[in-house]
Amino acid sequence: MQNVLIIVHAPPYGSERVLSALRLATTLAGSDARPAVRLFLMSDAVVAGLANQVDAAAGGGLREMIEALVAQGVPVKLCRTCAQARGVHELPLIAGTAIGTLPELAQWTLEADKVLTF
Repeated sequence: MQNVLIIVHAPPYGSERVLSALRLATTLAGSDARPAVRLFLMSDAVVAGLANQVDAAAGGGLREMIEALVAQGVPVKLCRTCAQARGVHELPLIAGTAIGTLPELAQWTLEADKVLTF
């Protein structure tokens, strides 16, 4: 089984890079090949991991995509340093996501067959 790490550091709104990363993660996680997919949100992308964002009907949808990934067993971590720098580290996160650390990201990177960044 392949191990794929997706690192996202683009802001979740204002471009489609986070949307593209989540679409790819969703497609990989649901593919017949069933690779192990991990998602690490860094920089401004940590905002995508916050709970209480608008749903797709209201023009959002990133929260729902992350919830679906978590339901498929995809680990989703938000960089602790990045979340602290943006003052969001103590806000409610999407259920099933967690604050992660650089040592965790380093371990995920070493274990990955492929690393993709957005």
